[in-house]
Amino acid sequence: MTVNRRTGRRPGAADTRGEILAAARQVFAEKGFDKATIRGIAREAAVDPALVHHYFDTKEGLFVAAMQLPIDPAQVVPLVLEGPREEVGERLVRFILTVTSDAQAREPVLALLRSAMTNEQVVGMIREFITNALLYKVADGLGVSHLRMEAAFAQLIGVVLARYVLALEPLASADLEDLVELLAPTVQRYLAP
Repeated sequence: MTVNRRTGRRPGAADTRGEILAAARQVFAEKGFDKATIRGIAREAAVDPALVHHYFDTKEGLFVAAMQLPIDPAQVVPLVLEGPREEVGERLVRFILTVTSDAQAREPVLALLRSAMTNEQVVGMIREFITNALLYKVADGLGVSHLRMEAAFAQLIGVVLARYVLALEPLASADLEDLVELLAPTVQRYLAP
């Protein structure tokens, strides 16, 4: 007896995309970013893996959507790597400060960072995503060590936390361009070959 698998849209008025996101949040929380798979997330959502790829393209894209992050590695990595090598520090600083200057984009990032401070599963998931989907791709593209890339990132995360969580003045109210001018040379030094 042959059983034909039905393909295409699922019957009913289900929010398939929402169900995939809910399944992804659960699987990422349980397994972390590295060990979570599209196939496993699809199984949890009771959909075909092709449908997950249809909605989210990649595992990184799914993670960004599930965690409501304002950045997608598929867009960020080329943005940082394209352009003159001697301006990569400025591009990275400007990107991070511009993204975090928007309160709506900043809130999911700060919520994840706060959760990471008290939840080992969350910190592991965030660490895996940030290092493997973002930092190491940029570092490898620039030909610098992962340590140098992590140091540059740590510098910027520290500024974001001091600016928006601790609200240290005058950092909290400083003009974005003034901060880019101040921080870009330091970050550039980390990323020099």
